Parts: sequence; C-alpha cells; structure tokens
Amino acid sequence: MPQSTEQTRVNHVRLHPLFHFFVAPVLLVLVAWNIVHVIRRPGTIAVVLLLVVSVLLVLAYLVRSYALKVQDRVIRLEEKLRLTSLLPERLQPRIKDLSESQLIALRFASDEELPPLFEKTLNEGLTSRQIKEAIVQWRPDNFRV
Repeated sequence: MPQSTEQTRVNHVRLHPLFHFFVAPVLLVLVAWNIVHVIRRPGTIAVVLLLVVSVLLVLAYLVRSYALKVQDRVIRLEEKLRLTSLLPERLQPRIKDLSESQLIALRFASDEELPPLFEKTLNEGLTSRQIKEAIVQWRPDNFRV
C-alpha cells in the first residue's frame, strides 16, 4: 500500500499499526496477565491459557518474521537483477560480494547513483546505515511489509 507522504531516509522504516500497536501489545499484556494468574491461582486451566496465549504471541512473531524474510529474498533478487543491468561488466562479478543488508540498503539508491555507491560500498565496506546516509536521490520502496 503506497504511503501518503514522500519516503525519505528519515521516515522509511514502516510500522504496521494493526500489528505494532494492537496485536503485539495485546498479546504481551495477555501473557503477563496469565503469568500473574498462574502464580496467584495455579491450576490446569490457568496453565493451559498461558500456553495458548504464549503460542499466539510466538505465532504472531513468526508470521511477521517470515513475511519480512520473504520480502528480503525478493528484494535481493530484484536488486541483483537491477545491478546486473546498471553496472559495467567489470563490476558485475562483484555483486556476490555484497552482504544481504548492503544489497537491501542499496535498493533506495537511484539508478544514476547506484554504480558509484556500489563500488564505494565494496571498497569501503559501508554498512547499511552508511549506504542509506550516502544516498542523495532517494528511491522509495512503498510496497514493503
């Protein structure tokens, strides 16, 4: 879903309100409440409820992390294809030298600044944060999980 404001380095991190401000906090509160309940009134039902809520919390985390991992894999594939089309032939064999986080950070660089930033990343070992800070013309990624 596209964002209504223009994406920049400062605001590119995305929070999903339903997950970050409802599901996760509610599940954390329920786990805490059930722990207190098990301590105050131990019993089979209290323990089972704690286990159910704990499973739901872990499940919510796994669903979110799996979606992010798939997204990272797609980004890596897209960026490798993009680098292959934009880099001179002499640099193409070095695409494999990028770390996953470097490759993912480079997706925000415009086509014009990608080749020099790619070379600088490899030569200076830039971190993903340094790569993002070095980008002058931000290329938004509005379709992320």
